[in-house]
Amino acid sequence: MDQVYTEEIVWGGRTLKLETGRLAGLANGAVLVSYGDTSVLVTACVADKPRPGADFFPLTVDYEERLYSVGRIPGGFIKREGRGADRTTLACRLTDRPIRPLFPKGVRNEVQVIATVLSVDHDSPSEIPGIIGASCALTLSDIPFAGPIGACVVGWKNGQYILNPTVADTEGSLIDLTVAGSQDAVIMIEAGAQEVPEAEILGAIRFGHDAIQPVIEMQRRLQAKAGKAKMTLPLFTVPDELAEAVRQEAESRIRLAVRNADKDARDAALAELQAQTEQALASRFPEAGDTVGDAFHDLLKKEVRRAILEEGIRPDGRKSDEIRPIWCQAGILARTHGSGLFTRGQTQVLSVCTLGSLSDIQRLDNIGIEEEKRYMHHYNFPPFSTGEARPMRGPSRRSIGHGALAERALEPVIPDVEHFPYAIRVVSEVLSSNGSTSMGSVCGSTLSLMDAGVPITAPVAGVAMGLVKEADRVAILTDIQGMEDDLGDMDFKVAGTAKGVTAIQMDIKIGGLADQILERALEQARQGRLFILDKMLAVLPTARAEMSPHAPRVLILKVPQDKIREVIGPGGKVINGIIEKTKVGSQRVEINIEDDGTIYINAVNREAGEAAKRMVMAIVKEPEVGEVYLGKVVRLMPFGAFVELTPGKDGLVHISQFSDQRINKVEDVVSVGDEIWVKVIEVDSLGRVNLSHKEALRGHPERERTPQA
Repeated sequence: MDQVYTEEIVWGGRTLKLETGRLAGLANGAVLVSYGDTSVLVTACVADKPRPGADFFPLTVDYEERLYSVGRIPGGFIKREGRGADRTTLACRLTDRPIRPLFPKGVRNEVQVIATVLSVDHDSPSEIPGIIGASCALTLSDIPFAGPIGACVVGWKNGQYILNPTVADTEGSLIDLTVAGSQDAVIMIEAGAQEVPEAEILGAIRFGHDAIQPVIEMQRRLQAKAGKAKMTLPLFTVPDELAEAVRQEAESRIRLAVRNADKDARDAALAELQAQTEQALASRFPEAGDTVGDAFHDLLKKEVRRAILEEGIRPDGRKSDEIRPIWCQAGILARTHGSGLFTRGQTQVLSVCTLGSLSDIQRLDNIGIEEEKRYMHHYNFPPFSTGEARPMRGPSRRSIGHGALAERALEPVIPDVEHFPYAIRVVSEVLSSNGSTSMGSVCGSTLSLMDAGVPITAPVAGVAMGLVKEADRVAILTDIQGMEDDLGDMDFKVAGTAKGVTAIQMDIKIGGLADQILERALEQARQGRLFILDKMLAVLPTARAEMSPHAPRVLILKVPQDKIREVIGPGGKVINGIIEKTKVGSQRVEINIEDDGTIYINAVNREAGEAAKRMVMAIVKEPEVGEVYLGKVVRLMPFGAFVELTPGKDGLVHISQFSDQRINKVEDVVSVGDEIWVKVIEVDSLGRVNLSHKEALRGHPERERTPQA
């Protein structure tokens, strides 16, 4: 075994240890990161040659969760881990985003980072060791990488920031913020918050950036001991002569083509200009191939950024803080429970809300402590939304990430189960995409929830901010469109209510951002968010008072725990009988019973739900003297008949209590299966119920039609 090198510090109350040299020796770089009892092995490898035909940096980050890390065997028929769940995808993205900007521009060799979760201590979640491990493995390797970076989680509770909060610390924390950065600047932010003002969010970012500095330093110390010399990778570049030829051929015309507010028209004009440029230069540069297109893209990027910084002109003519035209609509679908359509410029999202019973809650099978999810948000990005035709193969990592961001943005305003006992699923369908569809889905989903009658505590809106930075020149852009995202330096999404922030996601393409820029971006985003909220509330000011007639109704009742068995009955006989008796056509009520005696009755037909509730209450209610029931004769004895008052609850009608006249045999007046009116005349000390048929009839001639079969 080669020599083992380690570095460790006490960080956030737990020991953080980095070890290299013992595991995965054939990788370009490998490190075992331990934090508390969590251990993650992270490796980094690079391909020997550039990927043929690649016009991008082929970086792949994989995050492999193993259920043995928490001492569990996978559920289901196949007892091995399969395709990663959404949690795994989000962890991949969380690691990818802060390391991607730190590779040399022009790398076309495949780079793969794999984080394998070996052991999990829930007080030290594995995502942060995964990010740190990715940075450390790349720093130790011979792969060119402008690291190291650090990452941490910041909580905020009782006015204090908390570094890497434990499970207990997260209870009552108003912020859950992940920040990654270099020594000098912040690179990535991912956050959820409980309507927290921007000042506190900025304070959490600063706190986190300060907290990661010891982690960066320990990686440097380990690199000094065990780091490899960096290799020289071939970098794709556009030859200066070709770049100058493209500039001379297209610069003046590209300035005209790019300034068109209509995305389709602009794209068409640019595509035509690129084709003309390629044709004009074909004889001079016969071997250039796709490189002419790369040079054209570089020129386009330079022109867009120049116009923004020097002239204050965006591609569609807007000011830096101006939001595209907005129009919204709610309740546009007849049979769904709630729907909202949000359009901002050429970005359009239709969000649809579905309400279900609590049995529809999503059950989770992963290494986290969360076992179920009541509110679910899914995001779909079909090819027609960008005018393309391509195969649909399920949600991409990007789609899963956008759905999770919208879910995180809206979750703080979802009413708790005691006030709104429904499972809630919102699906956002992107119908047209030209920037910030994730924030469009937040806005459309707020409308769909309110249209469904979900009593959210406050409406939520979102806006995406952009950045163009050249040396000391900085332009912060509100509501970026696709071109500004592609050619700019930042995609900074901020969602929240009028009161404060509920979610943030920031990705950058440069080495980092100073907090002065973050402060300006947060304030500009707040102003944009309030503007968008006003537009939304003009369409639907509050949640609808009545739910859709097609939505299920949930009735809640509480019964003593010792009565649960009576409601269920032997083999479920009683509860299934209630469901069958209250069936309306093909629709059946659904009854869910919790261990504490809470019963949820779910029914599309309200009358059926109320009938089921009455039946349940009749079962758990103890008969009282003087109450009258229409019961069914279930057993005959020489001395009387037993009558079922409610499922599982019988009483005795003595032979003398059938009539004022003498009766020789019980069979002379009733048979098993007859329904007769009875009145409770006694409940003895043992709980036995004595009934009278004649007393139930006295003064009520309309009841004398019984007994009846």
